[in-house]
Amino acid sequence: MVEYDTNKTDNTGEKKTRGPVWPDWYPTLARFRYSDRRKASWQLINTLLPYAGLWYLMIRSIQLGYSYPLTLILSLPAAGLLVRIFILFHDCVHGSLFMSRRVNTFFGYLLGVLVFTSFEDWRFTHLRHHTTYANLDARGFGDIWTMTRSEYETASKKDRLLYRIYRTPLVLIGLGALFIFLFSNRLPTLKVRRREKMGVLFTNLLILAMIMGAVRVMGWQTYLMIQLPVLWLAGAGGIWLFYVQHQFPGGYWARKEEWEPLRAAMEGSSFYKLPALLGWLSSNIGYHHIHHLNPRIPNYKLKQCYDAIPALQAKPPLSPMKSLGCVRLKIWDENRQKMIPFP
Repeated sequence: MVEYDTNKTDNTGEKKTRGPVWPDWYPTLARFRYSDRRKASWQLINTLLPYAGLWYLMIRSIQLGYSYPLTLILSLPAAGLLVRIFILFHDCVHGSLFMSRRVNTFFGYLLGVLVFTSFEDWRFTHLRHHTTYANLDARGFGDIWTMTRSEYETASKKDRLLYRIYRTPLVLIGLGALFIFLFSNRLPTLKVRRREKMGVLFTNLLILAMIMGAVRVMGWQTYLMIQLPVLWLAGAGGIWLFYVQHQFPGGYWARKEEWEPLRAAMEGSSFYKLPALLGWLSSNIGYHHIHHLNPRIPNYKLKQCYDAIPALQAKPPLSPMKSLGCVRLKIWDENRQKMIPFP
């Protein structure tokens, strides 16, 4: 728990509260924030080349008249690689994949086209998420709609119904995947600057050029038979990862005046301990408590950081089996200080 020094006084003799006092191990995180160009380049190679190879196999499977279920089977590993591509895109947003800001921006735009997401717009909302997550008075930027129990109980029947529908896994994770990546991401977020708006427009034009090029090579039907299932499966997997990162048993939310950054990271972000293959496909984003402690640590150093600092290992892990129970958690109970199902 973060402690505050409330004994300091100003020149009037009144007590003056200052910022949080971080633990002794916190400065050690800075050792892991430096990017490695070779590791980053290798991640791009071992992700993009297999992804392109799977696309080739799926195209040929359709063109040669093989059964469509074979194409769908191939779409599963392709979707897993697209999730990994999104995490690499996510590192570019934080400026952590490479040391160079220009290189991060270049690959941010390139990978953003593959995941149908604007680099500039998503950076705006995601960086806001990092400063407002777990803050009950600053919800609404890059997070999942979460109501408190008192808000839910005093809401109108219409708002309750909409919230229940939204929190249904079929809507939130299933339909939400295609809605977000095909439609929502085509428009800039409200109240963004001109830079983000132009970024969305430029990304949309690049996506259109990519689609037109793909259609010219393989035809509309083949392209849709591949792109839609891959994007849907990857989107659903990505939303699930984001969901369990902040919606899990216990958790942490607080009002603005009580919000503590260390508790928000260590208690409000999960440690999603995945099997080796899934950990690789998700680029170690399961070490989410470390990511929120220092977002500049690249994905390929998160485990190294975890192994080096015992305090980080004290975080109880969330296993894949236990994470399935997270779908029952719907609202935050301020009195009990935990996520609970609908009352």
